[in-house]
Amino acid sequence: MVTTGDSQPTKHQEVGHKSLLQSDALYQYILETSVYPREPQAMKELREVTAKHPWNLMTTSADEGQFLNLLLKLINAKNTMEIGVYTGYSLLSTALALPEDGKILALDINRENYEIGLPIIEKAGVAHKIDFREGPALPLLDQMVKDIKLHGSFDFIFVDADKDNYLNYHKRLIDLVKIGGVIGYDNTLWNGSLVAPPDAPLRKYVRYYRDFVLELNKALAIDPRVEICQLPVGDGITLCRRIS
Repeated sequence: MVTTGDSQPTKHQEVGHKSLLQSDALYQYILETSVYPREPQAMKELREVTAKHPWNLMTTSADEGQFLNLLLKLINAKNTMEIGVYTGYSLLSTALALPEDGKILALDINRENYEIGLPIIEKAGVAHKIDFREGPALPLLDQMVKDIKLHGSFDFIFVDADKDNYLNYHKRLIDLVKIGGVIGYDNTLWNGSLVAPPDAPLRKYVRYYRDFVLELNKALAIDPRVEICQLPVGDGITLCRRIS
């Protein structure tokens, strides 16, 4: 956890925001100046509902939701996939960005969490864009990869799920995203732990998944099939644009 000089947790860490900025005041400035004033009402409502959930740290931060929404519009995405949905904040951000006939294949092992946000998604008028599938993603991805017609069919894929499977996802998703399309991997700076000393006091789950995130970052850095850009938005997001 990021701490201030008096060893107190910073405010945005306490309320579940996943910014790597060391200055709480600067992060609040970003939120209050350019994020919250532009946040659609439905996303605000879903963010506030999710904040009450005991696992709220799993949600996409508001600044990252804004980033994804704009990115999808910039690349004119229409057919997308999301692996790891939780209550659907990033999913709603995507659905609002897509055209009326846009589609999102949404995969998660827990439909109960998704149903927390579903009434808000329905009220926003974008539920028809979402094809939610409950269960592990890898078996479905294996089926999809076998179908040659699905190769290169996705404009954008967002991955925010089990970090120990990120490389396994990448091996499959690289066939499913189109050339020129983008895969976004969330949490690739992993609480800032990637540069922590070996004896740093890390939470158990942070320490466990750190090596998997390090492995992914090394693999993406040398993958000749993609151009990459790692951004310190939220907990870190790496964009991979397929070039071959």
